[in-house]
Amino acid sequence: MGKQYEKFASDIEAVTLVLKREYKDFAHHNKKNPLDELVLILCSVKRSEKVYLGAYRSFKRHFPKYNMVLRMPTKDLANVITWGGLQNQKAVALKNLMMIITKEFGKPSLALLKHFSDEECENFLTNLPMVGKKVARCVMLFSLGRNVFPVDTHCWRICTRLGWIRPTHKNNVYYHRDVDRLQDKIPPEFRFSLHVNMISHGRKICTARNPKCQVCVILPFCRQHVLQSACRTSKSVEKQKTSAVQ
Repeated sequence: MGKQYEKFASDIEAVTLVLKREYKDFAHHNKKNPLDELVLILCSVKRSEKVYLGAYRSFKRHFPKYNMVLRMPTKDLANVITWGGLQNQKAVALKNLMMIITKEFGKPSLALLKHFSDEECENFLTNLPMVGKKVARCVMLFSLGRNVFPVDTHCWRICTRLGWIRPTHKNNVYYHRDVDRLQDKIPPEFRFSLHVNMISHGRKICTARNPKCQVCVILPFCRQHVLQSACRTSKSVEKQKTSAVQ
């Protein structure tokens, strides 16, 4: 067990360094202000980068100060972010979370979260509308400097292909306990770099369909590739045996 754990830890460090060299820790336009970051991520739900960045910029042009959102009717708020998609659902969530944050802190700001522990921070954020563990941990990672590991679809896909985590549900679906298990496996000092670079790698190379394995810089660490190669080799050997017999 000791040697297996040491190899696993060594692989995580090596993959972190390789991806960092390839993608330079590009932070994907994330924000230092925690409320800006929260709004950006809500705009990004189920949308491409180009679309959600446009929705966020539209939102900020119309609402340079967040207390303006409190005075805006929800329908008008939805019209501002309409081209980002899911505008009605997001408008209701944005209005409600601004109200909750203002009631808690006296104004629409998350600056005081810097005084919260990681657990307190995550608990507060995940009780806001449309905020799950991924969103909460993105705010904590990018805006509050916490060593957490947000798990999005790219991080999950790459980590399962690497063999770092085993899905517990069909169709590779993951839940809160799965992302907690994965975060616990990643040393805190590697979490930021791995998160941002796995997003870059997942978008460019390790895609959900037709991944570009032939140009993948972390292919030597990929358990899925090893298993598929072994399967192909086994089939080739069996075919050769059959041909020899005939």
